[in-house]
Amino acid sequence: MNSLSIAKKKPHAVCMPYPAQGHITPMLKLAKLLNFSGFHITFVNTEFNHKRLLKSRGPDSLKGFPSFRFETIPDGLPESDVDATQDTPTLCDSLRKTCLTPFKSLLSELNNATDVPPVTCIVSDGAMSFTLEAAKDLGIAEVLFWTVSACGLMCYLHYSKLVKMGLTPFKDSSYITNGYLETAIDWVPGIKEILLRDFPSFMRTTDPDDIMLQVLQEECGRAKHASAIILNTFEALERDVLDAFSSILPPVYPIGPLNLLLNHVTDEDLNTIGSNLWKEDRGCLEWLNTNKPNSVVYVNFGSITVMTSEQLVEFAWGLANSGKTFLWIIRPDLVVSENALLPHEFVSETKNRGLMSGWCPQEEVLAHPAIGGFLTHSGWNSTIESLCNGVPMICWPFFAEQPTNCRFCCKEWGVGLQIDGDVKRDRVESLVRELMEGQKGKELTKKALEWKKLAADAAINKTGSSFLNYDNMVRQVLLRRT
Repeated sequence: MNSLSIAKKKPHAVCMPYPAQGHITPMLKLAKLLNFSGFHITFVNTEFNHKRLLKSRGPDSLKGFPSFRFETIPDGLPESDVDATQDTPTLCDSLRKTCLTPFKSLLSELNNATDVPPVTCIVSDGAMSFTLEAAKDLGIAEVLFWTVSACGLMCYLHYSKLVKMGLTPFKDSSYITNGYLETAIDWVPGIKEILLRDFPSFMRTTDPDDIMLQVLQEECGRAKHASAIILNTFEALERDVLDAFSSILPPVYPIGPLNLLLNHVTDEDLNTIGSNLWKEDRGCLEWLNTNKPNSVVYVNFGSITVMTSEQLVEFAWGLANSGKTFLWIIRPDLVVSENALLPHEFVSETKNRGLMSGWCPQEEVLAHPAIGGFLTHSGWNSTIESLCNGVPMICWPFFAEQPTNCRFCCKEWGVGLQIDGDVKRDRVESLVRELMEGQKGKELTKKALEWKKLAADAAINKTGSSFLNYDNMVRQVLLRRT
């Protein structure tokens, strides 16, 4: 990266992720890129997640370096020692009501400190846009990093139109089961046609005062006041939607996949900084080494998805009955209100071809030659990391914009198969077999490998669109007033 050669004084970026695993991880990647480009970085976690990171990664993991420091602010919720993701609506409501004042106080402390340069810009999660007020007060640039797909963001931007047209909130809960969600929408810019069920799930409510419906409309409204928007995607993947943003938002810079852009960062100190909120089990990589290429199904439903014990059992027997080898990541809080206990018979039957693990270094797993398919919740980080490695997917979207990502994976990008409705073991078995040995699976793998090349072209090649977009964003926005 060469952007900082034009800076006369070291710029200082304050990076503020939304406090959940799927947001902290990409923000940390971006912060590393900026630091490698010459920025002093202050990375701001909530106190709750700061404690979780220290627990998972060790007491010295957040000491940082002279030019890369960690700070905290409270999230406004009661103290908790639970090692699990906080409730999304409750957390969002608290953040928007309580965090601006402590965030401003932190900025004031940084600007009065003698051992760091003054703050010159803010890079905030798109769901933490209360920070825009602080940037305005200081007269500095602020970039909003939306960690969702471009198609997911475009749908969020049109929540207000859904409300205005009376399409949400629903009249009653029967709308979720009576076919109403099959209503086709053809007026979302950059998306030819999409069903209501493919919209981000927060619109599935009967409550006119629903917190998430309110929060997302507020956040999308404020997005228009940012200096620029960053997305972890690449032009070839979502070109139509990205083009459509030009009349809706400030400049949008697609700079993904960030995990590939990070190949340009050669600083060993930076590469030691991690973001996993659960302790990683790296033993799964050694186990993968014992398996043949493209023979293992990787199963991971991300950091937030929860399921019932019945659904867990259906997934288990679907995997067992498929006869395929699998690596299954099972978080301690995966099952609603109870421990994730698998049937003894399942464990016994699959002991020679299945490995269950608590958490893992996902990017390394997806890059491993033994992985042939990915059973996923369709979170954006998982989706784009899978595409980067040419791994086709079975999609079981849980919430947020995951249904949107699933729809694009299966219908636009040609890399996914969907589990519709509730989980049944026969359906899981047939999809796993199809993905790993069927003709459709071969077609999906071929398409995934094509996207892998295009992703690399965008982010690894120094003339690639994402590499250039990153450089332009730094020069045109973050360094504009330094």
